[in-house]
Amino acid sequence: MAMKSASSPPLPAVDQVPPKAKKASKKSAPSVKGRQRLWLMYPPKLITSPIVWELITRFKLVANIRQAEVRDEIGIVCLELEGERSSLKKAAQWLKRKGVKVEPVEISVITG
Repeated sequence: MAMKSASSPPLPAVDQVPPKAKKASKKSAPSVKGRQRLWLMYPPKLITSPIVWELITRFKLVANIRQAEVRDEIGIVCLELEGERSSLKKAAQWLKRKGVKVEPVEISVITG
């Protein structure tokens, strides 16, 4: 025999729950998304720095490391970035200011 609890109010039906209000966007213009593949060449002084983490955090990008090789004298990374086009452009400029050589991937040597 199941007992009913007198202190618990009945749960509302699914259609009675009000939908959550969406937060207002800070920007009124729609963002234009883009994707970019870049070769990054790090000088020795930056090899141990978390450049990719700082890049995606600072510019709100999604990164996919397609290929990487790090040695004592140089670090080379093929990085695919996704995000707003304006952020992609600013991110490439920021990398160059940090001392990272940035080149676009011209041939898709890595498929998939």
